[in-house]
Amino acid sequence: MGVAGVAGSVAPAGPREQSAPRWQLGPRWQRARRVARVAAIGTGATAAAAAATTGVLLGQARQARRTIPMAEAPPPRCDGVYGAKLPGPPLTMVVLGDSSAAGYGVHRRRETPGSLLATGLSRRLHRPVRLHRFAVVGAISSGLKPQVEAALEVSPDVAVILIGGNDVTNRTPPALAVRYLVDAVRALRGVGCEVVVGTCPDLGAIQPIQPPLRWLARRWSRQLAAAQTVAVVEAGGWTVSLGDLLGPRFVAEPTRMFAWDRFHPSAEGYAVAAAALLPTVLSALGGVQERRPGLARGEGVRSLPEAAQEAARHAGTEVSATQVRGRDRGPGGRWAQLRRRAFFGVGAVPQAGPTADSPTLEGRP
Repeated sequence: MGVAGVAGSVAPAGPREQSAPRWQLGPRWQRARRVARVAAIGTGATAAAAAATTGVLLGQARQARRTIPMAEAPPPRCDGVYGAKLPGPPLTMVVLGDSSAAGYGVHRRRETPGSLLATGLSRRLHRPVRLHRFAVVGAISSGLKPQVEAALEVSPDVAVILIGGNDVTNRTPPALAVRYLVDAVRALRGVGCEVVVGTCPDLGAIQPIQPPLRWLARRWSRQLAAAQTVAVVEAGGWTVSLGDLLGPRFVAEPTRMFAWDRFHPSAEGYAVAAAALLPTVLSALGGVQERRPGLARGEGVRSLPEAAQEAARHAGTEVSATQVRGRDRGPGGRWAQLRRRAFFGVGAVPQAGPTADSPTLEGRP
């Protein structure tokens, strides 16, 4: 998926929030930081570091700022009840995060991630879904708290959080960004709400960002995504790695997969991301019959740090907590289940009329 958040650019340096001392973060935070560093291996860090000494990165950052326009009109509202005529009480879903959660770049509510997910959820579970979107364009992880406070007022059953892109562009220290995200997950889990987090997308897929800045953007994105995975699963949530989910298609069909600003996803781009997220949302709610992991697909049980590293490298990978012989933890830390689920309606462009079961149908608030 494209960058999450207000249109901007990736700079090698920028405003920072003060990172907490390592001794305050505890062993799990330190583990997340180590995993983030390992996940970044092989992403061009050496070449990018060498180029930084020549000022190339600064010049590319300035060029990216000139190329990528600032956010203009807000995304369409998508709140309401989807599948209102279906039997049973509505299931309440909230969508939190930044512009990738809000659906910036599309013009119809049925094209927003919230609408796509709510419609798919309603049709798969055969019950109404009440959607509340609290995501804010331009939000960074420290901005999740007021969104969570608003979400708790509607007693959510499930929350979908998409965050991280703006933390990368603003160079928020990963440990600090992850701490804010974990606070949000814990607050929601504390009231029994299931939480699915789409981890930081790969900003290296954004066309206006050129190498070597692109290599650094990919490295920073992968570091944050791995750290988010470890921390969210430890806090009781589920994660889906978005990574370079759309990368190959963005390269092949940039006019279709990008919105007008060449920075955020198009309607088709959001449909692909929603298709990756929906199976995990259903699983978190107990709405699908779990199949046995397929070893040929690279699925199975790993230590959480290993699962996070692998998920950061392979977009569309789900990570959740599990047990081995009745134990939550092993020598390498918490056990985690790694899955690569079949997507629903991948690549389908939202249509006005009814189609087969797909997260791309329009809701009927």
